[in-house]
Amino acid sequence: MSRTLLTIDTEYIEYEDLNGVYREFADLLGIDAAVKVYKEYRGQQITLPVQLFDKEYIVSQILKEYNGYNIKHLATKFGYSEKWIRKIIKDNIDK
Repeated sequence: MSRTLLTIDTEYIEYEDLNGVYREFADLLGIDAAVKVYKEYRGQQITLPVQLFDKEYIVSQILKEYNGYNIKHLATKFGYSEKWIRKIIKDNIDK
């Protein structure tokens, strides 16, 4: 993507001046960050995954934190089903 150099003085921008999602970004991250997102991604449609962490990381954390009794806790903590947690443990316990 070609970047257009935009000069935007964020010192004078108010939250209510921003449009839709940029206002939400500004509320969450601040106006400077909202402007950075605008400059980098404006005009693009972005889909954010439901899961924050990479699958390999989740698997390693589950195996690290599993104590034989905490499947429900791990499922809640990482946002997966108990069935999926059991499968991960079963598939990796032999390794």
